[in-house]
Amino acid sequence: MIPRRRFLVSGLATAAAACSRRKPGKGFAGYAFVANSGGAAVAAVDLTAFVVARHIAIDGNPQQVLGTPEWPSIYAIAPDKSAVFAIDAEKLAVKARRKLNSTPGWAYTDTVSGRIWVLAKSAAEITSLKPDDLSTDRTVSLPQPAVDLDQAPADSPAAGLIATSTGDAGEVVLLRSIDGKVDRRIKLGGRLGIVRFRRDGRHLLVGNRADHEMIVFDLRSNRVAVRLPLAVQPDRCCMKGDGGQMFVAGDGTEAVVTVYPYQTEVGSITLAGRAPGYLTASQAPDYLFVANPETNGVTVINIATQKVMAVATVGKAPSFIAVTPNNEYALVLNRDSGDMAVLHFGSMTARRTKSIPLLNMIPVGSQPVSAVVRAI
Repeated sequence: MIPRRRFLVSGLATAAAACSRRKPGKGFAGYAFVANSGGAAVAAVDLTAFVVARHIAIDGNPQQVLGTPEWPSIYAIAPDKSAVFAIDAEKLAVKARRKLNSTPGWAYTDTVSGRIWVLAKSAAEITSLKPDDLSTDRTVSLPQPAVDLDQAPADSPAAGLIATSTGDAGEVVLLRSIDGKVDRRIKLGGRLGIVRFRRDGRHLLVGNRADHEMIVFDLRSNRVAVRLPLAVQPDRCCMKGDGGQMFVAGDGTEAVVTVYPYQTEVGSITLAGRAPGYLTASQAPDYLFVANPETNGVTVINIATQKVMAVATVGKAPSFIAVTPNNEYALVLNRDSGDMAVLHFGSMTARRTKSIPLLNMIPVGSQPVSAVVRAI
């Protein structure tokens, strides 16, 4: 954990800084592409004006959108049509469509191999697509349908590996992304869910939902380093930007647990509102955003202090949160009310009360569930 720097400032300077933080910026020069799972469209939201620039119609109800700054397209996954769509991020129009043999569950970008990996929803296979035309590159068979995937950091010794967890099969399968071949199969037992490479690529962190634990697997010695008991069922997680902390939440609890991957220790337990859902973190400032769908709110936790610093009332059933690359805005998708709430980071640090206002509320379409932000 990086200690906070201390500055000697006058009371007048402090007051002036607080006032300046209250003022929202000029938006973000880019778009938020929002998957409307009930509207057969992806909404392109102009983040300089905070308005919908266009609803991009697709033949299917998208459950996920994804992309990377290196690729010119945004990709939408529509399980109801077993299809993947490529959207031109500049022209705001569909440029390619690919129907898959199996119903897609979730997809991931892989910049190391230059592929999109698509997990089948119920079939025991994973398919890689070429991002330019969505042509099928290869299909890899797995022992059981995969429930999660992660790729090793490109600058780590494990670069080029991807890990998939297989749920009730209790197994992690490591694949070489360059050719799709199985590198190794790791039998851990239990009911496996989330899987994440440690930032240095030397360990895997695997959530065991059956036993409420995080399994830390050493890839060098090829054995379990430690099993960390958790106070929650590891259903969801997110990593701090530097990889030094993992935040874990699960159904049926009101807490978020902090895991320290490098120390292989469990840290604090923080109450994060009723039924914590989607998690995401920002950098500089280091905040953890936790969606609370049952109470139509978002809880904001200061990562340095591990304490709740703000609570925002948003729309109905917040299901996804995206942070703009300039770390100035949090974009909250509200599934049941069909809108996107915009939170400004300045209002979180300048107000004395924990309740924070919304900067904007933008109608985006029917049942928004996923978003990706792209600079222009």
